Amino acid sequence: MAREGSGRAGYLGRAGARGGGRRRPPTWEVSDSDGEGPAGAEAGATARGPVKERSAAAEERRAAAEERRAAAEALRPEQALRRVAVRVDAALLEDTGADILLEALRALGCEYHIEPQRPARSLRWTRAKPDPCPRTVPSEVWAADEQDLLLLLEPEEFLQGVQQLTQTRGPSCSVPWICPESSTSPRLAVIGLDAYLWSHQPSSQEMRRPESPAVDHATVALSWPKVEEALVLLQLWAHLDVLLVASWQELSQHVCAFTKALAQRPFRRYRESCAFSFCVAGRWAASERVASSGRGLRGIWWRQIRQFHRVSPAVADAIVTAFPSPRLLQQAYTSCSTEQERLALLADLPVKMGEGVRPRRVGPDLSRRICLFLTTTNPELLLDLGS
Repeated sequence: MAREGSGRAGYLGRAGARGGGRRRPPTWEVSDSDGEGPAGAEAGATARGPVKERSAAAEERRAAAEERRAAAEALRPEQALRRVAVRVDAALLEDTGADILLEALRALGCEYHIEPQRPARSLRWTRAKPDPCPRTVPSEVWAADEQDLLLLLEPEEFLQGVQQLTQTRGPSCSVPWICPESSTSPRLAVIGLDAYLWSHQPSSQEMRRPESPAVDHATVALSWPKVEEALVLLQLWAHLDVLLVASWQELSQHVCAFTKALAQRPFRRYRESCAFSFCVAGRWAASERVASSGRGLRGIWWRQIRQFHRVSPAVADAIVTAFPSPRLLQQAYTSCSTEQERLALLADLPVKMGEGVRPRRVGPDLSRRICLFLTTTNPELLLDLGS
């Protein structure tokens, strides 16, 4: 061995001979540089490849999660309410109740601007995008709303328009409060219409006297049934909503509620645009993991049987032991010659219970439910008759 070896191996052999004939067996040390050849480099790259891919995928998921979190933070109703502005027509300040509306908007925390509006005596809502705007938010979230205009009418003005609408009903009839040049139709709000109608009801003496030209027919001829008929006509024919409130306090509550709803619209649209947002990429929906070799499928089949009502773990074990997969059970159903045989296929399977416990079977009810679940083509079929 000493002659055939060379270098260090030969030196060790001669030293062993001098030391009394005992030889230490040759040893080999694996150096870190052994894998630096072409084969080692290729193996290292192959091993590092999946690690880099997983790391890159994790970084992408983390970045996407951060963008979604930033988008949700920017669209939160508390933040969005600060970007909503209510533009109040200056003509409304002539009414003494307008201070109640302005005080309610101030307490709400949104901006309001007093400036001339068209049409007069109206409220208009505007919403600004966050700066910077999140990239993950689709453009449909910021779509313009059609009914962000509220027109306030006096009771007498509303009744005159209703009378004109009911008298000239037809294709040539035009709604008095809708401008033909405008692409948006406002919503109407009338304050104190009920009190106005009650105060302008004719007395019994006026009803007995012949009508004089000085009588205002708009207030005498219209009553609550006529007004309700006009409200239905406006909603069905002109697609116009009318809000009837008793006071400025009630109007202020409606304006604040609408402002909050307007601030929440982008967040709701964004949540609806994220299909299945509860499914996070890269996570397992259940605790059962399925390997590429098929390991874990039996556990999922066991869990699926457990989802039926009144199925204990022992019953699920008995079914899975007899038929380890749904495909095997379907093949057994196919081999049955009659429907009754298929429905009762699992009924007599023994269920292992604990010691001293009376043995039992799967039973005909569960056998029928599992059979219908795997063989029926009717999606409306009720499996559990006891539910």
